[in-house]
Amino acid sequence: MKTARQRSRKKPEAGAVKLLLRLSAPYTFQLILACLCVVIVNGALLIQPLLLQRVIDYFLIGGAVERGLNSIGGLALLYLLVSAASAIFSYLQALIVSKAGQSLTHELRVRVFSIIERLPLTYLDRTSSGRLITRATNDTSEISDLYTDVVISLVKDVLLLAGIVYAMLILSPGLTLVSFTVIPVIVFLVFFIKNKIKKNFFHMKHYIGQINGFIAESISGMRVIQIFRAEQEKEQQFLKLNREYFSTTLIQVRLNSILKPASDMFQSLAIAILVWYSVGRIAGGTLQIGVLYAFTTYIRQFFAPVSDLADKYTSIQSALVSTERIFELIREEERLEEPDAGLPMQRLDGRIEFRHVWFSYNGAGWVLKDVSFVIEKGQTAAFIGETGAGKTTIISLINGFYKVQKGEILIDGVNVNDIRLDDLRRNISVVLQDVFLFSGTIRDNITLGDDIDDDTVQDALRASCAEAFVQGAPEGIGEPVTERGSTLSAGQRQLISFARAIAHDPAIFVLDEATANIDTHTEKLIQQAIDNAASGRTTLIIAHRLSTITGADLIIAMKAGRIAESGHPRELLERGGYYAKLLQESRDHVYSS
Repeated sequence: MKTARQRSRKKPEAGAVKLLLRLSAPYTFQLILACLCVVIVNGALLIQPLLLQRVIDYFLIGGAVERGLNSIGGLALLYLLVSAASAIFSYLQALIVSKAGQSLTHELRVRVFSIIERLPLTYLDRTSSGRLITRATNDTSEISDLYTDVVISLVKDVLLLAGIVYAMLILSPGLTLVSFTVIPVIVFLVFFIKNKIKKNFFHMKHYIGQINGFIAESISGMRVIQIFRAEQEKEQQFLKLNREYFSTTLIQVRLNSILKPASDMFQSLAIAILVWYSVGRIAGGTLQIGVLYAFTTYIRQFFAPVSDLADKYTSIQSALVSTERIFELIREEERLEEPDAGLPMQRLDGRIEFRHVWFSYNGAGWVLKDVSFVIEKGQTAAFIGETGAGKTTIISLINGFYKVQKGEILIDGVNVNDIRLDDLRRNISVVLQDVFLFSGTIRDNITLGDDIDDDTVQDALRASCAEAFVQGAPEGIGEPVTERGSTLSAGQRQLISFARAIAHDPAIFVLDEATANIDTHTEKLIQQAIDNAASGRTTLIIAHRLSTITGADLIIAMKAGRIAESGHPRELLERGGYYAKLLQESRDHVYSS
């Protein structure tokens, strides 16, 4: 079992590294250029102790007197030039890497958002918004930090360590072995802490996702929270989440606090061992003071990147965890909706047929059971029934949001799964009970980015009976709309949603309880808007108020996922069945799907 768990951990990490390499491919030249700068900087750092060693052993202790570049003055000038080169190329390296890292993060964030936009509703139904927000923000930022703060530093540190070992071996293989007696202990410490750090990072990411989702949900539902005086309860829930996150970050702080002080302690221990070992050899004339000085400098230089690697290790683990989480999302690209795939059907006639349709959201309970009906082109059909009867599910299936498990859905005689998704949804406009408006203007919320001119927008406003209140706004169709349309009344939001639906000129018009939450005056306006929108179009209405659908051509009464009865309203009323019973018992009352 242990081996299997280890394999399960290695696979995603390997996938994350491969993903990082693929993402880095367009910036290969910049990274190579940055690595060349790193080589120059490391070369300068390695040369400096050698220059000082020569000054100490050859001039200060040996008493040599030379002129030109090989003099103390010449070596001092050379030391200055090497230091200046190190500073210049360090700056260039940082500039190149930062630009490449930010460009990569920009593209990655765009890719993540593009994936989120095309995720199937089955994925969104089981995934919290907080998790997706975290991937698009925190996780992409972690990867940016990996490139700008870690990757080149890692290359620099590794190359510097290799260069230091090589220089020390040239000066004295014996002293090199003595200097590195503490290395096995450091390696053991790093590997001991490694798994604890990574495991804790997964917990941290999980809790920050929950916090993001909780805050987003609370802001959206703040009106309900305040109405029902639930502020204290929500605050307690937030405090619990925040305490969990605080606990994981505290563990991370403790783990981080071990590595750097341990590295500094082992550096001092290595120098102490080296000095103890060298004193007698210097006294015996078998070791030069300059060499000892160079070694102590190299040890400090050696443990500086080791300490830096220890410090960066947590950043690397955090970035790898973020990459794995993004990699999980990117793997969903295989299941993304393909708007351009399928049979092109620029304009639908609007004939809808369900043939023995069975559907379940989770495979554990049928929401629709053997549902069959036909709605002819241009007809107005109303779906009625109790909550959970399956009315809204039928609308979702027509839009292609889900696929049925049994049976088939045909539009104009073509299976809905075979129609190009972009054409299917272009021909269907839906007006929901809970209208969603975006930040922007009234025009933006009607066009939603489509190429719809202002004349068409005005015609849609007129047909939806929204022209009067929009013209009364200070800036007309350019009037700003706040997030979710919070500054507009429910009726105004509903009228704008009608205008949106009409402006897109659909072949199929869907109203999902669009008159449920509005006053009588607005209902009359919306009823007129429905009549205007339904003209020449197939119209589907999920009825909340049965009195509003007496003019429908077809009523389909749903009960427990099945069709209880269907037919013309007058025919069903005369039959005295389920529809007649609902109308008698619930006239002018509220039904919801």
